[in-house]
This record gives sequence, structure tokens and C-alpha cells, in this order.
Amino acid sequence: MTRCYLNAQSMVSAMGSSCQAASDRLKAGKARLAVTDQFSPGVCMPLGLYSGALPEVTLPEPYWHSRNNRMALLALNQIRGAAEDVRRRFGAHRIGVVIGTSTSGISDSEAFLKQRAATGAIPKEYDYRLQEMGATAAFVAAELQLSGPVFGISTACSSGAKALASARRLLRAGVCDAVIAGGVDTLCYLTVQGFSSLEAVSQQPCNPFSVNRNGINIGEGAGLFLLSREEGPQELAGIGESSDAHHISAPDPSGAGAMRCMQAALADAGIAPEAVGYINLHGTATALNDQMEARAVAEVFGRTVPCSSTKPFTGHTLGAAGAIEVAICALALGERFIPGHAWDGQPDPGLPPLNLAVRQSEIADFEYALSNSFAFGGNNISVILRRST
Repeated sequence: MTRCYLNAQSMVSAMGSSCQAASDRLKAGKARLAVTDQFSPGVCMPLGLYSGALPEVTLPEPYWHSRNNRMALLALNQIRGAAEDVRRRFGAHRIGVVIGTSTSGISDSEAFLKQRAATGAIPKEYDYRLQEMGATAAFVAAELQLSGPVFGISTACSSGAKALASARRLLRAGVCDAVIAGGVDTLCYLTVQGFSSLEAVSQQPCNPFSVNRNGINIGEGAGLFLLSREEGPQELAGIGESSDAHHISAPDPSGAGAMRCMQAALADAGIAPEAVGYINLHGTATALNDQMEARAVAEVFGRTVPCSSTKPFTGHTLGAAGAIEVAICALALGERFIPGHAWDGQPDPGLPPLNLAVRQSEIADFEYALSNSFAFGGNNISVILRRST
């Protein structure tokens, strides 16, 4: 079977504008999210906002000029050299782009629609293409002048990881020689108010797997990768996907779909559960998701493999979460550390106990890491990385 590698990666999140910034924050064990009512007037809550500067989009067409694309551009610039190298070597038509998102440019559309409500006229700058789910993938292709397959994926919280699975299929099918893949999502009223209406948002820092957990912190960010068949620091060794369709928003409490994902990823990688040295949990800090995931992980892996949820550091970045958390796994493998689990240290006696890593990052030498992403509708994926260099 054709092997697929991560040759370059980038990350933007509440932890900072680079993989190095994320590594520093994770190793320090300092989870700090901004507390603001920016997207919930009158109700302050922690949000995983990226607070740094974003580059300006220079493409002339107005429909490229969204905050989501500016976030993507910041991440893209970190791997631009590697992307331009494969374009020169393989040709623009042999490079694909697959980007997961759940918001695209909706935050910009919200501002335009607010103007329309106030004035009765749609601003001339408004273009519906700002918020199309494939817009960011098309933007990345336009920015790099690529002409290979280009498409977006929007499967809620599993979007960014699903983009990596699609990239591997393109490489294995011989359709592409390299693929830019990942996830990008930016904060907007729609997501913050939408999750608030589901009573899923916490007004305190999220507290995954604690008896005191009471909801998620929404975040934003980007994780992009250059994937190819050429050996790189990490191999995309195993992928398992399931679609249990239990409920439009609630997970299957039995964890059956999550178990199938993890078991399929292990089988795809050709390894036993004990080979995995770290699991990045989906770990949203909602009552039902954590209950389901604890049951599934305990069933497949037992209670010894080190685990953590990194969402207290990033917030739940929705369509970007799967990609960002795979990038965290790649950092953990490459730098040989296990990100600490930031919580209040009070386990829920109703959950199967897991080996949640201590708050300060643990130094460890391991070959395989697994990342879980479990989305609305039971649209689930588990990704296994192998350290190859």
C-alpha cells in the first residue's frame, strides 16, 4: 500500500501563530483563553480567539477577502516554500487542495447583513462566495496558482481531519503527487450563538472529563499540511472513519461509532492498541461527548495509554479542530512530549478512568499517536501518525 507522509505543517490558534508557539504553550502547560462578550453581547465567556495580526489578501477579487482566508493565508505562508517546491517539481496540475471548514467567510457575511438590516441595502462589497464551504480551498489554490483537484469538506468537528483522509486517497489513487490539506475556521456569531442555543457552551474555562465539566469553549484557528508520497517526519499511518447517524447533535452514548473509528485506524496502521503512545482526545468537556469517548477509549485501549484533551489551550476550533489536533500529535511525536491535560483534577466517578496526562507536559519517547474527532451526526474519524524520522 502506498505510504503517505506529512512533509510540512503549520498551525494558528489561541496558542499563537506558529507550531513553535503552540509547542511552547503546551510544554508550559498554560491554557489561557480570552474572556469576552464579542460574539455574545452582555454574556462574557472564554473563547479561543487568535489575537495576532493577519496578513492582507492581495488577490484582487473581493470574494477572496474574508477573515477565514486571511487566517488560511497566515498558515499557508508557513509552508509556502515547501508548496512552491512541489509545484515546481510536479507541476501545478499535480497538486491538490482539500480544506475543511464549518464557517468559511460567514463572519464577513454577518457584517454585511447587519449593514443591510440597518440601511435596507446590500453593500456592494458583499459576495455570497465569501461563505461558500469550498471558498478557502479555492483561495489556497488561487494563491499558489494550482490547478489540481480542489474541494472543501464540511462535516462539522471532523472536517479538518477528514481533509487529511481525502488527501491520502488522492495520493494513493495517483491523482496527485502532493496535496495541501487541513482545516480553517474563524469565530462568528452563528457558531457561538448556535452552540449556546444547544446549551453546550461554558462560561468558564472548559474542563474535559471532570465531574464539574459543563460545556465547550468555542475557538478558531488553522492547521495546514503538505502531504506526499515522499518520506517526511511523520507518516499518516492509519485512518478510521464511521458515520453512526445516531442523532443530529448528540453522540451515540454506547460509543460504538467511536470504537469502530479507533479500531479501523489501528487495523489500517497494522498495529495493536498498545503500540499507541499518546491519544489526543476529542475531549469537548460536554457531559455526553466525554462520557461516550471515555467509554470508547477504555474499551479499545484500556486505561494505560496517556491521553489528553488540548481544547483548553485552543478552544474547540470546529472545522479546524481535527487538523490542529493532528498537528499537535505531530509536534508531540517529533519533540517527544505528551501534552498535559488541563483540568481541575476531579475525575467523574461515572466515567471509566483514563490515563489523563499531568498538567505539565510529560517527556516520552513513542512511535505512534492517535487523534480523535467526533462530529455532529456521528461523523467520526480517528487518525494515527507514526514518527518516521
